Amino acid sequence: MPRTPLADDRGPAQPAPEPTDAEPAEPAPAGRLCVPVRPGAHGVTTRLYRTPVGARTAVAFTSPERLRATLGGDQPWIPFSEPALRALTRPLGVRALTVDPVLTAPFTPAPTPAGPAPEAVPGPVAEPPYPARPRPGTPCARRFDAAARGTAA
Repeated sequence: MPRTPLADDRGPAQPAPEPTDAEPAEPAPAGRLCVPVRPGAHGVTTRLYRTPVGARTAVAFTSPERLRATLGGDQPWIPFSEPALRALTRPLGVRALTVDPVLTAPFTPAPTPAGPAPEAVPGPVAEPPYPARPRPGTPCARRFDAAARGTAA
C-alpha cells in the first residue's frame, strides 16, 4: 500500500505567492480604529456620515492624528475594531465603512464674532403685502362688512 505524505514530510513551508491584484476584493480587517462619537443620553453615540452620493456610512480612522486632522482636535473618539463597528452599525442599515476618508474638507474652526451682535433698531412697520380690506363682493368682504356693522352674516 503506498504511503501518503504527511505535512511534516513535505519539507519547509513555502512562502505564500505575492498577490497580483493591487486591490483585493475583501480588504483585511484594519485592526484598532479611532471612531468619532458624540455625547448621548446614555454615554456616547457613534457618528454616522453620508457618502457623496448620499448613502449612510460609518467613518473610522487608523490613528488619532488622522482623526484630528480631518475632524478637529476637540472631536471625541473611542477605539473600536472593524468587526465591532460593523456589528454596531448593521442594525441601523449602515453597510458601508469608510476608513481614513480623504475626500473631506479640511477642518476649519468656527469663526468667532468680532464684537457684540448689532441690536435691531426699531423702525417703521412695513405694510402687509395684502390689502387691509378684502376685495368687494367676495365672501370674505361680506363677513368683514357684517363684522364692521356688528351684524351676523
